[in-house]
Amino acid sequence: MSRILLLALSLTVLPSTSLSQMPIPRGVREAEKAAAQTEKSIPPPLYRRSQPDLLQMQREADELAELAKTIPGAVAQTSHGILPKDIGERLKKIEKLSKHLRSQIAQ
Repeated sequence: MSRILLLALSLTVLPSTSLSQMPIPRGVREAEKAAAQTEKSIPPPLYRRSQPDLLQMQREADELAELAKTIPGAVAQTSHGILPKDIGERLKKIEKLSKHLRSQIAQ
């Protein structure tokens, strides 16, 4: 029984003490220092915001306004039982233009 206990103790204690006393191979510390110096010498990336195309934004805003003007008339037609065929497409286009403009302005 004492042999089993001694064997178990030696397997758990000895490897941990011997690992901490193992010599570090040549070149490892120099490689770590070189890597640290390289990382320090590389400047951080610069993130630039791209400037929005003001002319394109104005065109999209004008198109959005023109499309929005047509919606009240189309809705009025629905009260008479007439549903314009392309109202869904116009509303999707309005949504797409407004999302794009919002993203350009938020930059």
